[in-house]
Amino acid sequence: MLAAETSLAPCTVRVDAEHRSAHRIPSVAIVGPGIVGTTTAHALLVSGAAAEIVLIGRDRNRVEGQVKDLRDAALYAHATRIVGGNFADCANADVIIVTVGVTQQRDMSSRLNDLKSSAAMVREVMTQIAAQEPKGVVVIVTNPVDVLTYAAWKWSGLPAGRVIGSGTMLDSSRLRRRLGERFGIASEDVHVHVIGEHGDSQVPLLSTCRIAGTLLMELCQERYPSDCEQTLREIADSARNGGWDILRAKGATNYGISAALTRITTAVLRDEHAVLTVSTVVPETLELGKVSLSVPAIIGRDGVHRVLPLRLSEEEDRALRRSAEILKRHISTLE
Repeated sequence: MLAAETSLAPCTVRVDAEHRSAHRIPSVAIVGPGIVGTTTAHALLVSGAAAEIVLIGRDRNRVEGQVKDLRDAALYAHATRIVGGNFADCANADVIIVTVGVTQQRDMSSRLNDLKSSAAMVREVMTQIAAQEPKGVVVIVTNPVDVLTYAAWKWSGLPAGRVIGSGTMLDSSRLRRRLGERFGIASEDVHVHVIGEHGDSQVPLLSTCRIAGTLLMELCQERYPSDCEQTLREIADSARNGGWDILRAKGATNYGISAALTRITTAVLRDEHAVLTVSTVVPETLELGKVSLSVPAIIGRDGVHRVLPLRLSEEEDRALRRSAEILKRHISTLE
């Protein structure tokens, strides 16, 4: 049985500042080899980012089956060591991806549903991980990801920058794709971030969005002079609801999030200092209180190096503060 206790009282763990030995291979541990965990393992295998992928789960037969299936795919991908392991493997993993949680239902109205049940699972896992004195970066995927990223940080005793959530990485890609499609421009030339909650209160930063260097607002006014704001609102709503559309249609979302997790993992393994919208404990300078939510952050070998300053319109600033208040209320239920 999972522990019912989900208090945010932090546990104590000794953190060794010394990096893993240089001769060790890049290793990723995935805790919870369900549909998201195994799809992520496959995406990492195809990317070639990791030299070792360790699957950790309670059902040993299922884990071994997934390992064998992935090994069959390795010949046509990259030379990668794929094994079934246990929490001891988290000690030397460069990235630990946590995907355990309650399966989302097709008729759910919010990712904040089932918080208590998922929190109990994440707390149990983080206690096991913290006991290994991990040197790597922990990436939380379990929804509600922002609430549980904050809780996982408190439960782990690790530095805040080394416990991050997948956050609005996927929301940002959904918005970029939809804007690209509407304006007939490749998505990679659309530069926009979604910040705040990975959920209903997320905030698309349309005021600073640029397409091939030009402000989105200028292009929009040119193409849709009479209903630019309505057009952008519809696009943002479509991106916000994209996950629910997929969930209702097929019962799960796995390809998009696995691609986002592969991107985060690659940024850590290669020490890229890439700017990604991950969920992290926000700095005091943002004046949002004690909360984790998504903001543009520089990601490298040790997780979040720093959070970039935000340029927000008045409306975006109000929306971000509303998002933070919603998340803080849910965090308080775990304290």
